[in-house]
Amino acid sequence: MKIETTAMLNPGEDLSLPDAAAAGWRTALPALILAIVAILAIYWRTAESIEAIWSRSETFAHGYLIVPISLWLIWTQRKALARLTPSPDYLGLLLLAGLGFAWLAAAAGQVQIVQQYAMVAMIPAVVIVIAGRRVARALAFPLGFLLLGVPVGEALIPPLMDWTADFTVTALRLTGIPVFREGTFFTIPSGQWSVVEGCSGLRYLIASITVGALFAYLSYQKPWKRILFVVLSVIVPIIANGMRAYMIVMIAHLSDMKLALGIDHLIYGWLFFGIVMLLLFWIGSFWRDPEPAISAPSAALPPGPGWAPRGAIAGAAVAAVVLAGAWPLYAAHLDRSVESIAAPRLTTPVPARGWSIETTAATDWRPRYDGAAASIFETYRKGDRVAMLYIGFYPQQRRGAELVTSTNVMVVQKHPIWANVGESRRKEDLGKGSLTLRETRLRATTQRLLIWDFFHISGYELTNPYLAKLLFSRNKLLDRGDAGAAIILAAPYDLDPDAAATTLREFAREMAPSIDAALAQVENRAPAPAP
Repeated sequence: MKIETTAMLNPGEDLSLPDAAAAGWRTALPALILAIVAILAIYWRTAESIEAIWSRSETFAHGYLIVPISLWLIWTQRKALARLTPSPDYLGLLLLAGLGFAWLAAAAGQVQIVQQYAMVAMIPAVVIVIAGRRVARALAFPLGFLLLGVPVGEALIPPLMDWTADFTVTALRLTGIPVFREGTFFTIPSGQWSVVEGCSGLRYLIASITVGALFAYLSYQKPWKRILFVVLSVIVPIIANGMRAYMIVMIAHLSDMKLALGIDHLIYGWLFFGIVMLLLFWIGSFWRDPEPAISAPSAALPPGPGWAPRGAIAGAAVAAVVLAGAWPLYAAHLDRSVESIAAPRLTTPVPARGWSIETTAATDWRPRYDGAAASIFETYRKGDRVAMLYIGFYPQQRRGAELVTSTNVMVVQKHPIWANVGESRRKEDLGKGSLTLRETRLRATTQRLLIWDFFHISGYELTNPYLAKLLFSRNKLLDRGDAGAAIILAAPYDLDPDAAATTLREFAREMAPSIDAALAQVENRAPAPAP
């Protein structure tokens, strides 16, 4: 940013740039740039994780535009900034410390999204520390806009898929077309359809929020108008995605499955979304607020602090960088190498209460859980009941070997044999009190499976991924290690999943002591922190 002369600020108007502001910016601007670059260097692994997602995911590819747009928005505020005198605000160090601790706790629990948000939020915190709250307030939106570059939203995919399936099936039935539905799969007389991740509308939603927030900031001055337009930018694409899915099914149905099945499927989707968003912006433009007039500094701005000495600004920058750098150092201390021991060996739970191990596998399905240091998959039988048990043990949580991650799934999207037809939560008493399980139904051409799964962490059994991450973070911060295991139970069924549920309930209750013994044995052999 360049501090401009009076003529450059507004030619022909006598708006003298305060000497204190000019002198302050000559020190504060380089200090800000150096401090931000230093923080990005300190947290380069976190910054790299953001860019890696931008590069591999079309949903978050818009992230490459966020920083240039934010810089452009800051440039548009250069006249207002030139009238402000930068002055260090050491209360910003408290905010920076809070963000640093949030990053540390997230690093301990391997919660990448929180690490990313904490790192990006450090940028406005540094602005407060070095230039003061008045400068940060003037740049509130450009700095806040950076947060839209953090790739977030994958947790919304399942509910968005369910919403799209609900909307499409309801619209088809209202049209008079008979529909048979099973989870996110449905069949109409002309063919079979499924709502997959790409149909969830997440990329439409993220694009709409990003562009909508920018439009609201540039078009309106009143806060309520900006908030209302952003809310509409959330609601409209969700409804529009349901309409898009319905229209694609109808186009294919009316064309005897000749249209809207290949690349034109995507073309119709983006074309419809583009039209909807253009209509939203066109309607929103009718309520555009006029830009505020630029007035003299004495009238435009409240009195601010005087010029801060160069030493104070430089000291604030150094303090910010040192404080920000302390948290990765402690994280490295927590991640110190462990004692060299043999890889953990997970033993098969001993059959009990009439259950026996089958030598012949009852299914070719396996859960997709990557990075487990040890795992077993066994089939058990008791009379005419068959149950399958998978245990995956993770002695340490690290990238590529995490127990709780979105890449650990029962079946991948577009699997050539198996398809996920629905997930839900159910409460069961498996002999240790009430436990909320995740229930998944899978289907293949020749078999259907009912699956229950949960986590085993520090003696607790749970399914909530956020609570699991909190446990990992607490244990690691307290130097207790972060071992955990996935326990997955599965049973085949024909038409009624209730029979499979009865089998899983009985198996879990009667085999619980054997499963606990196997876990206790491998947990005791897990790597212990080095002294």
